[in-house]
Amino acid sequence: MTAVAVVGAGHWGKNLVRNFARLPDADLAYVCDLDPDIRGRMAALYPATRITGSFAEVLADDTVDAVVIATAAPSHFPLARRALAAGRHTFVEKPLTLGVGDAAELERLAADVDRKLMVGHLMEYHGAVNYMKELMDGGEIGDPLYLYLQRVNLGVVRTDENAWWSLAPHDISIACYLFGADPVRVSASGHAYLQQGIEDVVFASLTFPDGRMAHIHVSWLDPHKIRKVTLVGSSKMLVLDDMQAGEQVRIYDKGAVVPGVDSFHEAITLRVGDIRIPKLPAAEPLQAECQHFLDSIRDDRQPRSDGADGLRVVKVLQAGADSLRQGGVPVDLQEEAT
Repeated sequence: MTAVAVVGAGHWGKNLVRNFARLPDADLAYVCDLDPDIRGRMAALYPATRITGSFAEVLADDTVDAVVIATAAPSHFPLARRALAAGRHTFVEKPLTLGVGDAAELERLAADVDRKLMVGHLMEYHGAVNYMKELMDGGEIGDPLYLYLQRVNLGVVRTDENAWWSLAPHDISIACYLFGADPVRVSASGHAYLQQGIEDVVFASLTFPDGRMAHIHVSWLDPHKIRKVTLVGSSKMLVLDDMQAGEQVRIYDKGAVVPGVDSFHEAITLRVGDIRIPKLPAAEPLQAECQHFLDSIRDDRQPRSDGADGLRVVKVLQAGADSLRQGGVPVDLQEEAT
């Protein structure tokens, strides 16, 4: 069993605590949180787990194999650096850090100490996203052309980060995962309607090396709750609607037929076929993500959402933030990396 300490048991951290407590090959050794009320609730729910407000106490215990960090984003880098330096496998909620240099440092440190570094890019462990990936890699949709992603709601309004940093990490990770590539250019525009300097809505475009595009729309100021991914291919089109339980993926057998040089037809024709809704197994993505972290440690293999994946997403986030400040001017990722 892997002895796990979860640091941060608030809004999202409590879900990580719940999953690591239930997984048979994990020993939830510690829950660490600065808030005494949260510590009290955790103590009542998990009486066999040591509850503490001291991160130093967690790292001082040599029986702890892995540290899971689900604290506020500004604390991710210093806590993860301390955990890795102490020789612990480390899971960090998204975003990995708030700066490219810090993310690169964590990736290097994990390699130096030979410990796993994994980032909570939850959607990479979503069964519907992985089904889309299988269809793409198997040639089901032809050539992937472009995709667009929507993550909007009248939801929690953050005061310490804008909608781009809060919501877009999921969609950036999906785009890079499905396309199997890093974007080379990012442009983003948005506006702060509720709080000065904190954008409530952001529209961003990611350009990939072969010309494929991904468009991302994030907002916490919207009348609809939408969690949707639309992928257009040369043969078929896929739609993932995460709000449709049991019918999350639809496969549209439709597209445009471009005449070849030897064709008698000069006009582009449209092809419309059936819509298929596959039955996918029901599984909690967070449980799959937590299990993947444990499996990576046990089998000594790189996690799917490893430090390199975390760094990739932070690069896009930083480039998008720079584009926002410049009024939507495209930012080159090669320049951003330097």
